[in-house]
Amino acid sequence: MRTARRLRRLTTVAGFGLMVAAISQEMAKPEAQRTWTGKVFGLVPYDFRPPTWDRIRAAYWNPNSSSLLSTRVLGVGWSINLYRASVLLENGFRMLMGTGAATPILRQAQKAATQATSKAQDVAASATGGRVGNRAAS
Repeated sequence: MRTARRLRRLTTVAGFGLMVAAISQEMAKPEAQRTWTGKVFGLVPYDFRPPTWDRIRAAYWNPNSSSLLSTRVLGVGWSINLYRASVLLENGFRMLMGTGAATPILRQAQKAATQATSKAQDVAASATGGRVGNRAAS
């Protein structure tokens, strides 16, 4: 219980510190050059512009992005691209269960695995004179 409380306190202090650093980074610029968007220490993204529906959609549900994390719509840090998370979870579930129609990423992986298996069988067939187990080489 204490460890969880300490970890929560540490993340709160770190988040607040990053927010202060982002705001001071913007305030250090001349007023005409302030964009209120960028990266703190060249690593952590921030955006203090008023959110728009397009930016919200792009951050939280973006089928065109292969990245799980995107920049936050308002504040400091990252957001989770829920579309990408759902694809990854679905693919992981289908891979574990071996069921159903796969999404394009999983289909591509299955096709590559099938081609590799077929190629290995062809190599084994040529090495054993056309016989692999009970199968004749085609």
